[in-house]
Amino acid sequence: MNERGLYRLMAWLSPSYPVGAFSYSHGIEWLVEIGDIKNADSLVAWVTHILTHGSGRNDAILFAEAYRAAAAKDMSALTEISELAAAFAASAERHLETCSQGRAFAETTRTAWTSSALTHLLADDESTVAYPVAVAVAAADHDIDLPPALAAYLHAFAANLVSAGVCLIPLGHTSGQIVMARLESVVTETAGIALSTGLDDLGSAAFMMDMASMKHETQYTRLFRS
Repeated sequence: MNERGLYRLMAWLSPSYPVGAFSYSHGIEWLVEIGDIKNADSLVAWVTHILTHGSGRNDAILFAEAYRAAAAKDMSALTEISELAAAFAASAERHLETCSQGRAFAETTRTAWTSSALTHLLADDESTVAYPVAVAVAAADHDIDLPPALAAYLHAFAANLVSAGVCLIPLGHTSGQIVMARLESVVTETAGIALSTGLDDLGSAAFMMDMASMKHETQYTRLFRS
């Protein structure tokens, strides 16, 4: 990957990119409240499970498939993948999380960087674009290779969950970086699996995380939107 592609990935997946990722915990807020996540070890275990058996794995597969459809200029397939990605959100808050971030990313990126495929996905005000699909489409439109783009997306996905954990448990920032270091091999493995699988391999066994996102909807006090 050349410097141009690296620069754009770093910009798009930076915490400062205006998608509002910082306001979502992916159900972690409820798990902290009930004591299932209480330290660095339990945070590593939960994020690992999400990446290998839950929404992180599904996002990675959807990212790869959306990238290939966008690269092939197959807008019909891309639209179907985008709709499937939104449908795979297991709760109302998870749907809000992925679609709000996806639309915000698409609107910002097509304005600041241009992307004909993102413009196609935002055909009208009611269009829903899941976050992994939006990032994948931008990467394909800008000729950024799929493997580094997918790895960067999964790193950002994990980093956002760890950031929520650092705030909620709470953990020190150094402990948060130790968690990220421990997740490196998990992110790499998940990206590799997604590159060799397809839509027929979508599925989740992270039932407790799905329940956590549903329980969060009625949590009495909360800092995050999911």
